[in-house]
Amino acid sequence: MTIRFLLLCFLSSLAIQAHAQTRRAVPIEVDRIVAVVNDEAITAFELRARLARVERQLQDQKVQPPSRDVLEKQLLERMISDRVQLQFAKETGLRISDIELDAAMRRIAEGNRLSLQEFRAALEKDGISWSKFREEIREEMLLSRLREREVESRIVVSDGEIDNYLANPDQGIDAGNAEVQTAHIILRVPEQATPDQLMRIGARANTALDQIRRGEDFAKVAASYSDAPDGLTGGAMGSRQLDRLPALYADAVRKLKPGEVSDILRSPAGFHIVKLIAVQGEGRAKNPLPLKQTRARHILLKINELVSEAEARHKLIELKERLDNGADFAELARLHSNDLSAAKGGDLGWLNQGDTVPDFEKAMDALKINEFSGPVKSPFGFHLIQVLERRTEDGNGERQRLTARQVLRERKSDEAYQDWVRQMRDRAYVDYRSEER
Repeated sequence: MTIRFLLLCFLSSLAIQAHAQTRRAVPIEVDRIVAVVNDEAITAFELRARLARVERQLQDQKVQPPSRDVLEKQLLERMISDRVQLQFAKETGLRISDIELDAAMRRIAEGNRLSLQEFRAALEKDGISWSKFREEIREEMLLSRLREREVESRIVVSDGEIDNYLANPDQGIDAGNAEVQTAHIILRVPEQATPDQLMRIGARANTALDQIRRGEDFAKVAASYSDAPDGLTGGAMGSRQLDRLPALYADAVRKLKPGEVSDILRSPAGFHIVKLIAVQGEGRAKNPLPLKQTRARHILLKINELVSEAEARHKLIELKERLDNGADFAELARLHSNDLSAAKGGDLGWLNQGDTVPDFEKAMDALKINEFSGPVKSPFGFHLIQVLERRTEDGNGERQRLTARQVLRERKSDEAYQDWVRQMRDRAYVDYRSEER
């Protein structure tokens, strides 16, 4: 019996060794770090998962992708840029709550004519993790809100700029600018670029333009070279009225016919190539619609290291209860509001459409006269809003100035955003890791 036992042990040992040798013969890929952004890592697994989704998206849009190596490099740069912005959002207290995310997911499902459960099933059938998809949507919302707070809200259009715009017969409100469908490529230049860097980036821009003019698909070249957020999906900018494009683009597009591509354009942000895809319609009507205006006031509580979202929301709920019980709005605004309107009892004056961020405007438009809102979240914090009056102005002069202001803001927006992204990227610490294990 002892001999049989020893023999079984010996045979088992041989089997274990053989199995171990077999396992060693098959390499097992382990995750690794491909880049470190400030104090966070981007792993090869994250990059591969994102790459698969981008390839699927390009396929759905019938865009021929560049080689996998080129696309992977472009995607890594995009992930680094996004990671820098998300880190900044987190550091400055910007958040997207689960309630807001759930509402966004329902809108996406409805946009695909599916219930939320059907939408989830469709994603999982395509091999897309529901939890991962939710977090990606949360990040997209966060980046959009960050842009509103850090860029859109800080764009200033002076009365002098409006006067010059209205006085220019080629660009003014009545110029009848047609809608144009465009695509673009941006190769960003660091803020403190050396002559060698400028030469190298300029050479890449020339290479991209040469490929396009030799017949390469613009969308494929954009996916290969562009540093813009829309580069990975072909650089399409959609349809806009000509005067709402950045001035650099509008000037170039005016000289193009549909299907033509501009020369290389230079701006402080970098090198640009623009393609005019199509011209649609006759442009804006010369007789403007009546102008709707709202006079409102608010109490704003900002979110910071000392005040959390939950605390701000709870505080505003308490203040609303006091207002519902007859408390004076102006007095509460002077005591509690965290912005300059506090000195005026929260009075924001007459607001035109588009003067405030979308979240605020949507909540304000839903209120009846003298009604108090519940806590309303915006990129600036939480608000209590009261509408005091509404009116409609028929005067063309004021409407023209408002439209001019909106046009100039939109024109400046893309340029300001690209410049801000470049600055954020330049300030970040990025360590690229080699392919070696």
